[in-house]
Amino acid sequence: MKAQILSLSGSKDDEVELPLVFSTPVRNDLIHKAYVHLESHGFQRQGRYPNAGMDVVAESNSPPTGHHAARVARMHGGGGGRQGQGGGVAMVRKGRQAHPPVVERVIYKLLNKKENKLALCSAIAATSSASLVKLRGHEVDKIESFPIILSDQVESVSKSKEIYKILDSLHLSQDVARLEDRIKRRSGKPRLRGRSTKVGKSVLFVVKDAKNLSKACGSILGVDVVEVKNLSVIDLAPGATPIRLTVYSKGAIDEIGKIKSPHLELMVAIK
Repeated sequence: MKAQILSLSGSKDDEVELPLVFSTPVRNDLIHKAYVHLESHGFQRQGRYPNAGMDVVAESNSPPTGHHAARVARMHGGGGGRQGQGGGVAMVRKGRQAHPPVVERVIYKLLNKKENKLALCSAIAATSSASLVKLRGHEVDKIESFPIILSDQVESVSKSKEIYKILDSLHLSQDVARLEDRIKRRSGKPRLRGRSTKVGKSVLFVVKDAKNLSKACGSILGVDVVEVKNLSVIDLAPGATPIRLTVYSKGAIDEIGKIKSPHLELMVAIK
């Protein structure tokens, strides 16, 4: 199967034979599983201070039964404050947590290499489906064919104003513009931790060398750049939902051709 190579101005430049990876069947279940497992590799272990809620001067009087008083440890002292209140146990106000998380918990989920590879190949193949890209919410009405492949000149672009021109010529600027009205403002813990805004995802550039292009796309909302050697299901299916609007460079297609899909290897073995 052949695909068109577009120039930076949007005109048809050449044709390229798509690698066999793009013929891999799309497995949404496998993409979801791979995303969940790979996302856990970035989690930070959680723990609690062992004496949290326990650093109080409280003890139980252990009254005999029949006095209608709970045998809960109560605070010492006098003159008001927390005198007589329960403390040091899990069921009282400002008490300890009943079952706090521990750092020994296993949160790093392992994934078979072939499953991970097949999920990646399936996600790459899904980028050639206009219906799947549109189903995710991308604005792709004016785009004629998928996958979108650019000449290698895009890898030398280092200025944002040039990227904006390229997005306009490829009719991708409408998809970037839709994120301007969908910036979600958050409060609470995310705001305290420096994550007060949440921005969606738009175009993903997959290139062979991202040294220059990553600088140009750094200030554009929702636009990301990734090299083929670092390509993952997390990049292609954010939130485990296939599939992201992806633009490949000619050099990236050549590198993807070196990936051998486990499904295609099985089909060749059967034949």
